[in-house]
Amino acid sequence: MNQIAPIPTLDAERVTTPKKVFVKTYGCQMNVYDSQRMSDALAADGYVGTDVVEDADLVLLNTCHIRERAAEKVYSELGRIRDLKAERRAQGRDMVIGVAGCVAQAEGQEIIRRAPAVDLVIGPQTYHRLPEALKRVRNGGKVVETDYAVEDKFEHLPSPTRKVVQARGVAAFLTVQEGCDKFCTFCVVPYTRGSETSRSVSQIVAEAEQLAQAGVRELTLLGQNVNAWHGEGSDGRDWGLAQLLFRLAEIPGIARLRYTTSHPRDMDDALIAAHRDLRQLMPYLHLPVQSGSDRILKAMNRRHTADDYLRLMDRIRTARPDIALSGDFIVGFPGETEEDFADTLKLVREIGYALAFSFKYSPRPGTPGASMTGHVDEAVKSERLVRLQAALAEEQSKFVNSLVGRTISVLLEKPGRQAGQIVGRSPWLQPTIFDESAGRIGDIIDVRVTGTGYNSLFADPI
Repeated sequence: MNQIAPIPTLDAERVTTPKKVFVKTYGCQMNVYDSQRMSDALAADGYVGTDVVEDADLVLLNTCHIRERAAEKVYSELGRIRDLKAERRAQGRDMVIGVAGCVAQAEGQEIIRRAPAVDLVIGPQTYHRLPEALKRVRNGGKVVETDYAVEDKFEHLPSPTRKVVQARGVAAFLTVQEGCDKFCTFCVVPYTRGSETSRSVSQIVAEAEQLAQAGVRELTLLGQNVNAWHGEGSDGRDWGLAQLLFRLAEIPGIARLRYTTSHPRDMDDALIAAHRDLRQLMPYLHLPVQSGSDRILKAMNRRHTADDYLRLMDRIRTARPDIALSGDFIVGFPGETEEDFADTLKLVREIGYALAFSFKYSPRPGTPGASMTGHVDEAVKSERLVRLQAALAEEQSKFVNSLVGRTISVLLEKPGRQAGQIVGRSPWLQPTIFDESAGRIGDIIDVRVTGTGYNSLFADPI
């Protein structure tokens, strides 16, 4: 997922020659959120956004390090931007190149060694220092800022203006938790994002209230392990994610709540009950399992079995029968046999995922999985991925088709691609397309589903 983050614009009377920044985002929703917050910091430093990289005075790549291919895409992109920088220099114009995010955190100085055109490397825990780091770059130095900050970055980030929030839409991300303490053997997150930390209730509520006042109707709470969030509540007690969700549901204007990504071991009774009792919490849950084989799950250090996962799903579905489940899968983890893979296919059919993400195992330097024996041949991984994705697509199709003829509520989010259309979002995240006369962006209306596309719905207003 590569996205261009919208950057706040500045009053032309205040800044006559604004600096332009191009931001490209790789990877997860948290990176999208981080790009928005960096954009807010850059706006306060006099930058305006551009979606034309050739026009940029600053090019900032916010990177993902989960898979090897994602990291290599960044280096490929840096090669193209290096050439643009040379062209601008020949014209007497400067271009600063910055790399942020998890690749920046993991590789640090190595980025400047491999891509000498890069001027700035800044990790996800220090992006609140971005304006100061850019000053150091402008003074002639190359800056690598990847130390874990002692200060709370969220306390030092400027808030977006109401106009900027409105430009970003009626659905918003809000990071509440970062890092992970699970140390799955395939994963770099504990090394690039650090240990589990939770933002305070007061900080989260204040940001949510600001978003709601600007017209946001739906919040998705983000974390590398979001259901591990905990903090001191307004009653002085330690709250978990369920209590936080109930508090956010009290904010006027917030009609829908979601959260991602979760770990099965942190799915507690209170959170399951919230899916039953909290009207604003949407009936959709992304809960990665990674494999259906107990032997591979143990090698991955997931600390749950396939049966643990299935029994947890039963409890969740008992609490919320209409819930749709989403997951993540890795095929070809070291030592995976055909029997192990068959166990994964079996679990897919037992769960019936409405949506899922699947990948070939990619060794990440520094993780235990990279040094394991029994690495699976690339051709075998590819063949298994094809079979897994076919099984997942079949389950997804069953779910989407089961919605035809049903009346559902949708949040109207944006104009459709075709004239006269508007696109809403179903409770289960599918884009839902119907006539624009049905309502205005930000409305929540009932529609009857009349047909399906690939993971999308067509509907008639009721």
